[in-house]
Amino acid sequence: MSSQIAIDGPVASGKSTVGRLTSQSLGWRFLDTGLMYRAATWLTLSEKLPLQDTESITNLINQSHLELEMTDKTHRLLVNGTDVTSDLRSPLIDNSVSAVSRIVGVRIALVKKQKDIASTGPIVMVGRDIGTVVLPNAMLKIFLYASVKIRAERRYREKIERGESCVLSEIQETLLERDRSDSERDDSPMIAAIDSIKIDSTNLPLHNVVERVVHLFKSKS
Repeated sequence: MSSQIAIDGPVASGKSTVGRLTSQSLGWRFLDTGLMYRAATWLTLSEKLPLQDTESITNLINQSHLELEMTDKTHRLLVNGTDVTSDLRSPLIDNSVSAVSRIVGVRIALVKKQKDIASTGPIVMVGRDIGTVVLPNAMLKIFLYASVKIRAERRYREKIERGESCVLSEIQETLLERDRSDSERDDSPMIAAIDSIKIDSTNLPLHNVVERVVHLFKSKS
């Protein structure tokens, strides 16, 4: 099997933190594929394209250059040479990213890029279709989940720390809608791979999740 770890799961389940810390523990690269879909959404909104105009959005993404710059502790996403990382967590993108992610042409374009990145060396990759579509032959597949209440609280804290005003109940409703949208889309729905290991992080500190993932990887090596 390849030197790849795939971590999937719903919004705010802790995937990015667990993936990043796992990659640091192993000395591997890390890719949060959600940033790519957020970048595609940023492009779409920047060009003022209607979310219903799937053909124009697909053409835009195909013609744009998305580049991931990675260091040991951080990763930045460049869109046509511009670092847009700090712009990708805005409420406007939060509200639109699921619609853009459902576009088949966008997913095809970004999945190819993700596969290309993975082919160049050991990597921990997180998203919603990594174990099922992007890295189906990954050495270890994790499906990380948590109760919607806990996930909403995590997202609430993140927004407050960024200085954003938000309402916890509204965040919870948004997460439920994202869960429905991601799970019910026709192309690459968010489902646990048959051979994935499911981890509930509701009452488990994320550093303990990282320890378990690293242990599971080493037991397979």
